Amino acid sequence: MGVTGTGKSTVGQLLAEELGVPYAEADEFHSPANIEKMRSGTPLTDEDRWPWLDAIGAWAASRAGRGGVVSCSALKRVYRDRLRAAAPDLVLVHLTGSRELITERQSAREGHFMPASLIDSQFATLEELGADEAGVVVDVTPAPEEVAAQALAGLRAL
Repeated sequence: MGVTGTGKSTVGQLLAEELGVPYAEADEFHSPANIEKMRSGTPLTDEDRWPWLDAIGAWAASRAGRGGVVSCSALKRVYRDRLRAAAPDLVLVHLTGSRELITERQSAREGHFMPASLIDSQFATLEELGADEAGVVVDVTPAPEEVAAQALAGLRAL
């Protein structure tokens, strides 16, 4: 989980490879209307997100007992609660970074529908991982391989 530009896809793929489980990209669960809305610079509403979160939750539930990694912004607690309602054993990796670092990375990103102009709305929406939520928090300043290694170490320590 985390705001756009934190490396959720890259780190997620690395984690899935290390764990030997399937990886799913949350962006692939978005409707064409959601993608167009974001591409135009308009933040999604909660109503836009519910079907998307339900689809991700269903995928996670389908992996119960077998494992899997799915990248998902999951910025609000209510979104994470909705995912956990479908997949109660969900464990989160919250990727964090400074606004400056994330803006720099997102501005340099090519071929993605999410414009850097939505970073402010992402940070404004973000609710940090709660102490009662199963998961780890990892800073994304290092290289993706190091971030993935720190995430894996944190997960193994849970």
